[in-house]
This record gives sequence, C-alpha cells and structure tokens, in this order.
Amino acid sequence: MKTNLLKHLSWTEFERRMDYTKLVIIPSGAFEVYGPHLPLGTDTLVSSKIAEILANNVTAIIGPTLEVGDSATLDEFPGTITIKPESFKNYMWDTLKSLERWGFKDFLFINTHVGNVPIINQLSSDLQRNSEIRCAQVDYWRFLKNFDEGIIETGALAHAHASEAGTSVMLCLYPELCDTEKAVNEPPNFTDTYPDIIQYHKLTSITKSGTIGNATVGSREKGEQIVKKSVDRILSFLEEQWGYDIEDNRKYS
Repeated sequence: MKTNLLKHLSWTEFERRMDYTKLVIIPSGAFEVYGPHLPLGTDTLVSSKIAEILANNVTAIIGPTLEVGDSATLDEFPGTITIKPESFKNYMWDTLKSLERWGFKDFLFINTHVGNVPIINQLSSDLQRNSEIRCAQVDYWRFLKNFDEGIIETGALAHAHASEAGTSVMLCLYPELCDTEKAVNEPPNFTDTYPDIIQYHKLTSITKSGTIGNATVGSREKGEQIVKKSVDRILSFLEEQWGYDIEDNRKYS
C-alpha cells in the first residue's frame, strides 16, 4: 500500500523518495475539549488528514505530527492535555533540524491550534536563516474563513470553537468520530467590553460545553465544500509559488 507518512517508510524507501521531493508536510494540533460531540484530538486529527489529502496530490512526505500544544486556557475541561510553549518549541525545533539534515528544503506546516502559530512563526524564521529553506504555515481553522461564502449559516460564530465550521469539517473527515446527537447551540456567555485590551480568559468563563456557537447546523456536505476549497488553495500555492507539480486527478478523501 502506498504511503506518504514518514513513520510508515523503511529507511531505504525514505532514501529513494528523497530523490523525488524535498517537501515535508508537518501537521500540528492539540488535545483539548472540542464540545461534547467531537473528540479531544479534533485539532490533531484534522491537521493529519489534511496533510494526507495534500500528499495524495503532490509529491511530498508527511513528517512527525506534533500532537499536543499549549491548551492551558482550556484545561479545566476533562481530558485536555497541555505542554509548555518552550517544550513544544524545543521538540519541534529538534524535529525540524533532523528533517533538514536529511535533505528537506521546503517545510509546509498544517496547523490547527492557534497557540502553535507564533511558535511555528519563530521556528520558521530561524530555519530560513539557511537561504535554501522555505517555510509556510497554514493556520487551518482561521484559513477556512476565506472559503465559507455561501456555505455557512451562522456568521462569525461559525468559526468559533467546535461550532458550525469545525463540526462540518469533522463530519467530512471523520464522521465515525462525531456524535451529532450531543451537538449544542451555545453562544458565548461572556461579552468583552474591552476588546482592544488583550486579556486571558479561561474557556469555562465563556462556555460550559466547550462549544462556542451553533454546532447543530454543521453538516458533512458543508465540510466537503470547505475542505475542497481549502485544499485547492494550498495546492495552488505549492504549484504556483513553490513550483511543485499537482496531479490532475485530485482526491479529497
């Protein structure tokens, strides 16, 4: 069976593949509450699956998944796991330097956890001190806001935590892990009267379920449309900006 996952390759097959590509896709996410209807690993599951879809359409290897991030603001919900940002940074840096050592030049991060964004930005800047290296990050949940026109129904809250967009994407990618009977409609119970000042609120002060918005209107059909549009955009970037050939027969599942 063909695989693009580094962890599934023998060292000899890895060496052979490196003759054909210098592109590594690195998924990262988190283990945290994602409403009562979605699994704790939603972030990591989504980034991993999007990486797989991309690698089915462009010659690339999928590197190690950075599964756990800093979820301290959500850790009052059972099952949430958090690691310190410096631990995440050091672990990812060592991973990147190992991949660089074996010849990768292009690093594409598919990231589904907002707390990882600034760390990946820092690491990418440091990695690109080598002029042969190129880095790009897709902050996936925020990225999806560009592709929801005519699809979502609930406005800005559609992209809030475990809401319409996230639920729809999971119904598309992992329907067997979604329990839609437990989906809720819970608007935020906190109004920020000082949005111009950065504050640090626990998620439990905003939602009791771990959902912010209306998850009940999520659907597989919406997820399929959003995922397809987002994948097309990333593939266009790889083709037009980084010069990779994209297969004509694109697959989305």
